Amino acid sequence: MARYFDVHPVDPQRRAIGQVVDLIRDGGLVAYPTDSCYALGCQLGNAKGLERIREIRQLDDRHHFTLVCRDFAQLGHFVVVSNSVFRLVKASTPGQYTFILPATKEVPRRLLHPKKKTVGVRIPDHAVVRALLETLGEPLLSSTLLLPDHEEPLTQGWEIKEELDHLVDAVIDSGECGTEPTTVVDLSGDEPEIVRVGAGDPSRFQ
Repeated sequence: MARYFDVHPVDPQRRAIGQVVDLIRDGGLVAYPTDSCYALGCQLGNAKGLERIREIRQLDDRHHFTLVCRDFAQLGHFVVVSNSVFRLVKASTPGQYTFILPATKEVPRRLLHPKKKTVGVRIPDHAVVRALLETLGEPLLSSTLLLPDHEEPLTQGWEIKEELDHLVDAVIDSGECGTEPTTVVDLSGDEPEIVRVGAGDPSRFQ
């Protein structure tokens, strides 16, 4: 049964955040709100957590997982950022974008796209996620909480608790967040490629 945390959306309670981070460090899988919609997250090196996300979402090995990062400095440890890409990403973060970029050796191989050797990265603009990342001290391995039999992501913490009670270890509820996932931009090639149009304005990459 998943633990349920009612967390203030602007001023997250330190004790609750600390308890969630302890669960993550113990190998837990959590459902948490972001500035776009809910996501599933676990520790970067958690192979079982990765497989649990795959099973919940019924994903194949071509799916780009996302490293949710605290800031640009942390992001730079895990992906290769050229000067031109640096300007684009810096101008769009924190925000409702996921960027696909070549991964560094810091990223476990199982997270990489099998052919491109790329990974998704993002820096969200949400107080609860920032508090989680600050306390955890490393990125969260994440994927949008979009269930295979649903057209839109779940937006309410209590809904997610009911639906995934025996599949996740914790649900953070900080009020309703959006139904639109991030806009995904592939910056691993010569020109930006918009893979998915979502909450972030795609026009700056066109």
